[in-house]
Parts: sequence; structure tokens; C-alpha cells
Amino acid sequence: MSEDADPESKTEEPSEKRLREAEEKGNIAKSQEIGHWFVFMAAMIGMWMLGDNLSRSFMRGSLIFFEQPHRIGMDPSNLLRLILDVALVVGGALFPILGLFALFGLAGNAVQNVPKFSAERIIPKFDKINPLSGLKRIFSVSSVVEFVKNLFKISLIGALLAYLIGPELDSLEALIALDITVMLPHTARIVFKLLGALMAVMFVVAVFDYMYQRYNYMKNLRMTRQELKDEYKESEGDPQIKARLRQIRMQRVRTRMMANVPEASVVVTNPTHYAVALKYELGKMDAPIVTAKGADLIAKRIREIATENNVPLVENPPLARALFLVEVDDPIPVEHYKAVADVISFVMKLKGEGGS
Repeated sequence: MSEDADPESKTEEPSEKRLREAEEKGNIAKSQEIGHWFVFMAAMIGMWMLGDNLSRSFMRGSLIFFEQPHRIGMDPSNLLRLILDVALVVGGALFPILGLFALFGLAGNAVQNVPKFSAERIIPKFDKINPLSGLKRIFSVSSVVEFVKNLFKISLIGALLAYLIGPELDSLEALIALDITVMLPHTARIVFKLLGALMAVMFVVAVFDYMYQRYNYMKNLRMTRQELKDEYKESEGDPQIKARLRQIRMQRVRTRMMANVPEASVVVTNPTHYAVALKYELGKMDAPIVTAKGADLIAKRIREIATENNVPLVENPPLARALFLVEVDDPIPVEHYKAVADVISFVMKLKGEGGS
């Protein structure tokens, strides 16, 4: 596959093999916006489920700073103990939310692609530190699209936040005079409202971004007609080579069959279209075995070899056509036992070996 082919010549959709190889190398269609949306969802669920507990923990840990700052000792040992106490209280409340962030971060990747480990992504690539390659990535079409997308997203979110926070400006100024036990729930309500609006905007952005990333991914993996032909030859084999191998196999089968004809007990003919050589050894075989068969020119050659080696030829068109369907080295079917037995009995009589 040529990576340097003219993009305009890549008109064919990527094959399953091309897609599978890309996935194995860690090259997948992925939207960062979906991951961001899941993080916002984790924050929203965390505030809804754990907001009260977090507020109480924060108030419990910070109350002394607001109400009794004069009681805080300034010696290093007391300050260290106080910091550790606050960290344990607030950290214990934040731990479930951090767990939600981690869980939803993984879910943001899992909903886009089946999780799969690829060592290809962690192998150092020196072209990534090449200044020229870096400039190409910075000024590429993808970078421009990302810049425009982020600019649009920031503008939309900024406008939405301004619209939502505008009515709250008066109440925000009044928060300074409120007790912390009243300020935190009010602040949490505003943040919850903003997160809900952000999630709605981010959902729309994430859907369109994933569609674009998927389109761009499939476009980059497109193949030329020659690449498709080369891949088919690689996976299925070159048709000319396959035909040659098939010809060699058939030739070997014919050679082996012709070598079996002199050992045959009888050759049943059509009389000219088909010839089937049978071998039967009384007391050693349960049923006669087809040792060679052929039609037209091959049938003619079988008859010639049989004649040269004094193998009896018996004309029986219906039986010859029926036995022609049996594979070489296979015993004849049960339904032909009677007809073949009559032929072999006739041959034995001709040879003077007995039979009735």
C-alpha cells in the first residue's frame, strides 16, 4: 500500500483488512469532544448525588478560616496538622467524584471504539520531533478545522454562560454578605444550572465532531484501485499463480491415475466419452475402487494404456457415466455393486479365473 499516493486517486472505500490493520496500530476514529461531554456528565452527576455532602465537608473543613481565624496557630506543626485535616475532609468528599471522572472518562472512549491495547502508539517516532513535520501538522487542514471548531465552541459557550449568568449578577453581589452555609448551596445551584447548559451545548458539538472525525478517518484510509488489486492478490493469491498451481495439481493427478491403469482389473467405457478404471482383489477388498477416470482425451489415453497392458475394456455407457461421478481412490457406491459385480465376473470368465 502506498502512503504517498495522490489523495485524489484514492477513490475506493477502505477494505476490512485496511480498517483492521489501522485498529491494530491504534489508528481509530475518535472525538475528544465526546470525552469532554462525559467528563461534564460526571461532574453533573457528582454534584447531584454528592453535592450536599461535598458542601458540608467543605464547610466543615473551611469554617475555621471564616469564623475563627484568630484561633489558627501560626507555628509550623499546627499549620501542617490543620492542612492535613482540611485535605482529609475535602479529599474524602472529592474522592467519589474523582472516581466518577475516571469512570466516565473511560466510558467516553469505550462508546466510540472497543478498548484494545496497541504497542504501536507507545513506540517513539522521531518524525514527531521533526520541526518540518510539526509545521505541516500545525498548518494542516485538520489543524485549521480544529481551530475553527474550538473557536466556535468557545464563542457558543461564552454566549450561553453570559445569557445564563446575566440574571444572576445581582444575587452574586449579595453573596458576599451571606453566611457560608447559605452561600455554598446558592453557588452550587448556579453551577448546576451552568453545567446543564454546557452539557446540552457540548452534546451537539460532540455529535457533529464525531461525525466529522469518522468521515475524516475513513477519507484518510481510502485506497486506490491498484491498492485494492494488490491487497486482493496478497490475500487471495495472484489469479495467474493460482491457475498455474491448479494446472500442476491436475497434471500430477493425471500422472498418478495413468500409473494406476496398468494395475486395474477392468476399464468401463462409454465407449468414447468416458473411461473409468476399477481395481478389485478378491478377499482383500470389500468393494472395487476407482483408480482412474477421465473424459474425452483423458478417457482415450486411459483406454490406450489399458490396451497396451492387456487390461480388459468393457463398454457399459450407463455404468461408465455413473462411476465417473465417484472420486479417484474411493470405493464404488453400494447401488452399483450389482452392475460392477456382473462386469468383474464377466472379466474373470474371459481370463479363465472362474466365476458364474
